[in-house]
Order: sequence, then C-alpha cells, then structure tokens
Amino acid sequence: MPLSRIVMRLARNPGTEFAGGDDHRGYALTAPLTPEGRLDEAVYAKSRDACTVRRFAPDEDAVDGRLARRGSRWFFDYDDSDTVDDEPVHRLGEHRFAVGEYVTVTDEDGRPLTYKVVEVQPAR
Repeated sequence: MPLSRIVMRLARNPGTEFAGGDDHRGYALTAPLTPEGRLDEAVYAKSRDACTVRRFAPDEDAVDGRLARRGSRWFFDYDDSDTVDDEPVHRLGEHRFAVGEYVTVTDEDGRPLTYKVVEVQPAR
C-alpha cells in the first residue's frame, strides 16, 4: 500500500506571533493519498498503524503521534489513552495535499494556524 510523506510548514498567520510564518515549525505526515492528492480512506483503513504525524518546532522537542479518524473527522492524535482530538484539522478529509496548498490545524491552545504543504513524496 503506497504511503506518502507530506511536510507542512507554518505559513503566514497575521494577527499572531507568526505573522511572517516560520519554516522551522510544522508537521511531517505519513499518509495514503488518492491520485488527486486527497486522503485515501480505503487505504487508511488497511494501513492505519503506518499513518503517523510528527510535530516539530525549534523551541520544543518533536512530538510523534498518529493520523486518526473518528467518523468523518480527521485529527492528529498524540495520546492513545484518551479520546480527545489532540489537534483537529479543519476539513482534513477534503484537503488536497499538493505543494503550495494550505491546511489549517488547531493547535493545543485552540488557535487555528495555517500551514503550507512544501513537500509530497513517496514514504520510505
């Protein structure tokens, strides 16, 4: 089952301390994509354990988690012991993961921040 490695970096977020963006903050995902670049639900169901996320920032240790789905909602989950959506991603199932596209992730403080897809390649 082919998986993709997707890297998203913090884009400009006016009105926040990240008004100019920050290339050193972001996410690296491993997930299955359709030929159109959207999350592939059928492949995800078969490869759920291989679908991971890593949050990185210069002022904190990288945090590893997994791409998770509950109903039609996708989110990043960093703690298997609770059922709270650690970081919900706005309409993640509808996003197209292609270089130059934007994705909004709600951070741990409840702020929606925009990230830009900067890399999509086959996962190793």
